[in-house]
Amino acid sequence: MASRFQFLPWLKPRKGARPAQHSGFYALYESPGSAWDERDDAAEDDPGELLYRSGRANVDYDAWDRRLDQVDDATSEELRKRQRWWQPAYWRGRRKLWWAGRITASILLLFILLVGWLAITAPLSKSLQPIAPAELTLLAADGTPIARNGSIIDKPVKVADLPAHVVEPFIAIEDRRFYSHWGVDPRGVARALWSNVTTGRTQGGSTITQQLAKFTFLTPEQNLGRKGREALIAFWLEAWLSKDEILERYLSNAYFGDNCYGLRAASLHYFYRQPENLRPEQAAMLAGLVQSPSRFAPTRHYDRAKKRMDLVKAAMVDVGYLSPAQAAAMPYPKVDSRTRNDLPTGTYFADWALPDARALTENSYARQTLTTTLDSRLQGIARRAVGSVPLGKAQVALVAMRPNGEVVAMIGGKDYGKSPFNRATQARRQPGSTFKLFVYLAAIEEGWRPDDRISNEPFTTGSYRPKNASGNYSPSLTLEEAFARSSNVAAVRLFEKVGDKAVIRTARSLGITSPLPEGDPSLALGTSSMSLLELTAAYAGVAANDFPVAPRAFPADRGGWFSGLFSGHDSLSGSEHEAIERLLRAAINKGTGRAAVLRTANFGKTGTSQDNRDALFVGYAGDLVVGVWVGNDDNSPLAGVHGGGLPARIWRNFMSEALGEAKLSRPSPPKVPTNPEGPVQPLDLPGSTIPLDDEGSKLKVDQDGLTVSTDIQGAPLDIRIDNNGVAVRPGPTPSPTAQPPPG
Repeated sequence: MASRFQFLPWLKPRKGARPAQHSGFYALYESPGSAWDERDDAAEDDPGELLYRSGRANVDYDAWDRRLDQVDDATSEELRKRQRWWQPAYWRGRRKLWWAGRITASILLLFILLVGWLAITAPLSKSLQPIAPAELTLLAADGTPIARNGSIIDKPVKVADLPAHVVEPFIAIEDRRFYSHWGVDPRGVARALWSNVTTGRTQGGSTITQQLAKFTFLTPEQNLGRKGREALIAFWLEAWLSKDEILERYLSNAYFGDNCYGLRAASLHYFYRQPENLRPEQAAMLAGLVQSPSRFAPTRHYDRAKKRMDLVKAAMVDVGYLSPAQAAAMPYPKVDSRTRNDLPTGTYFADWALPDARALTENSYARQTLTTTLDSRLQGIARRAVGSVPLGKAQVALVAMRPNGEVVAMIGGKDYGKSPFNRATQARRQPGSTFKLFVYLAAIEEGWRPDDRISNEPFTTGSYRPKNASGNYSPSLTLEEAFARSSNVAAVRLFEKVGDKAVIRTARSLGITSPLPEGDPSLALGTSSMSLLELTAAYAGVAANDFPVAPRAFPADRGGWFSGLFSGHDSLSGSEHEAIERLLRAAINKGTGRAAVLRTANFGKTGTSQDNRDALFVGYAGDLVVGVWVGNDDNSPLAGVHGGGLPARIWRNFMSEALGEAKLSRPSPPKVPTNPEGPVQPLDLPGSTIPLDDEGSKLKVDQDGLTVSTDIQGAPLDIRIDNNGVAVRPGPTPSPTAQPPPG
């Protein structure tokens, strides 16, 4: 029996004796009930040998052992107090039972934390939700389609409702041991590793459960940590869901290419059939798409889809779902992809409205339609207005809104197809003299009146010496004259008199959220950048005398009188509002904005940034507030362009037609239709077709009218509505190669 070191307090260690690793006492003794180890006889001075020779070898070993344990524990604890927890000596001397208890408790705590982490990051309900946003159609205020965005998805499938020949191809090609493993298949992992080593081709070993965990809960990053989380979530799903439930969620969310998610959406898209009615060859081709949907999509790569289908059939033969003869006799299916999306996926307005649209809709499999504030008539006028002036290489942006912030027209550039960057909402440029609105309004709020005078003499002292663009100066001007002429020196002097804090406070109250530096007199001339949408909304606040105004793409909630008391909005007094409108009207009627003058009451302000890099005109008339910007994307100077030029003309052209004062000539339609910048009108997409339901009914719009094509008791029928009235005639007979309608 092996000997061990223990502690004897009545013995002192001899010189050169072996010390115990965790005690100040030294002795060597045999385990109780045994003879002394013969190997120690050579050590004549060994303490155990001394005990034996002194006749004390016949001791009570049990009492001796207990005493030694007490001494050992006391001494180890005393030394442990002198150590830190990260030092190995701190942990020496612990009993096995102590270690076993701590290890068990740690494992239990780790398990509880793991379950909690999975419950938070991988809730089972998440696997019931679509993994991509559903198809969303945006309409103009009059119901005209603007854009369709999102994925093609449909309601989930039920394994119990699917024929065996629909489920079997997916099991055979993706996870043939699906019903026997616990979420992770060791054989599949080993097979994938062997294939990767021997063939050099990357092959995945993920099960259907792991794939569900991957595209439902995890990001597409490829690393060891993600694979570990994938395996944990797979075990979690297997523990709480049945195999059929896992398969249902997998089939309802898998990506099948062509922007289709889920088996139902894919079967309708590729074969125009509900998945419950798929033929064996159709199901086999769909099962082959999951590995690489974009590469095998039969609508674009039918030959690749056929080769992949052959692999699926071979796998089904290996598993026993098909005999070799049945596999050889299985034909390749015909694709019946009926175009269901003639609308653009994005426009300038749609891109801006989409985040709010997603917030208004619930995360479901159903297609959804939302009506926006965009006015299709005004959007068309906006396109014609920006096309009526020679812009050259410069870009243009236009925003039109109601005084309550409802955006009715938006142009973010000359061509969305070439550049989807929205210069009305995303670009941040200097507003130039349009910012003077806040300087003069701050002065009016402090008691200044339009007839009060301000110096218009040039600056001759100080480090900042702004100049008037015209080069004309005078001893003084009234505020109305200074605002109309857009005098820079008068604006800076007024800014200095009212103070930067008052000007910034006024801008903030009107909804300007962009940074506005304090202590910088150049702020009076609009050197702080902001978006055209933000600036136009501030002018809308003045037009409505109710601010701040929040630009919105969806109809505003018409709150009652009582809710308006607690809205947090502010307004000007009657005299203050009259004074600022007097300045705005002077600028457009007898000042720098004369190119924008209308027959009706109009209010506005020109703006030109330093070196003519930005040219703007912002103003309102009737119930419309419109901002126009012209500039280069690279912020280079504009040759001879200023706010009272092209922007003012675009503003006038838009306003005059929108308010019924004039009508712009319609430009000839382009030979090649481009992605429109607004709602889809007959001239935008000739012959555009809009699906009405899943049964094949559709609405076709052309330049002369519209046609509703439907099916009544198996008989195709066309209902035509145009200038000649309503006509009903039989529709075209379906092609004999077309598949029956879904359902």
